[in-house]
Amino acid sequence: MAFIDGRPATAEDLAALGLTNYGHYTSMLVTDGRVRGLGLHLERLVRDCRAVFGADLDPGRVRAYAGAAARAGSGTFVVRVTVYDPAIGLATTHRRGEPHVLVTVRPAGGTDAPPLRVRPVPFQRDVPEVKHTGLFGPLHARREARLAGYDDALFVDPAGHVSEGTTWNVGLYDGRDVVWPEAGVLPGVTMTLLQRAHPYVVRPVPAELRNVEAVFATNSSFGVRPIARVGEAAFPAVHPIMDELSAAYLALPLDPLDPPD
Repeated sequence: MAFIDGRPATAEDLAALGLTNYGHYTSMLVTDGRVRGLGLHLERLVRDCRAVFGADLDPGRVRAYAGAAARAGSGTFVVRVTVYDPAIGLATTHRRGEPHVLVTVRPAGGTDAPPLRVRPVPFQRDVPEVKHTGLFGPLHARREARLAGYDDALFVDPAGHVSEGTTWNVGLYDGRDVVWPEAGVLPGVTMTLLQRAHPYVVRPVPAELRNVEAVFATNSSFGVRPIARVGEAAFPAVHPIMDELSAAYLALPLDPLDPPD
């Protein structure tokens, strides 16, 4: 299902994303009409809209569109909100954006996925602080990792430090502290919620991952997911810190996606 500005999307509406693909988005796991970290998702969309289009975005409008689309589903599913301007093309990138709101609904992948096996690769996303629609680089890295026998790719920046995954943040546990990499990364909603709920430190993480007890991925779709292998290095799929972080995350309140009357 796809809706643009509250109405069913047409092929013409989607052509700009297929041809130019200039925009930004956020994805939310919806459970019985509620979202964990809804305020952060809306703040991200407003912030990124200014960065990408130089325009303001009304979070109430976004919430209304997303809530209306979510009513078409039931149980647990993923709502993605993509902000783009169909009038911006290859020859009109300089124009001030007039953003439109595309809302799509898809089934959730489940929170009981097996631990990840990831392949470290040298890569840094364009404008990493923005959750933009330019996914060719990350998805190409994921494809290459899967063809090599891994589940996904873990990015290593030009300084040789771990940064983030293709569509997820990465965290580590060194036996004392939860560590989030100091690098150019997208400040993920799940990562931010966990930082609010659990003590942590931020520091550069060399790709060799020495003195690391556990590694995990975070994303709104699956919460906290263990990483059992990084290249040739193995890490436990079960560790108390993972249980601790998952419990802290699941204890966070869920906000109704539908705006109040």
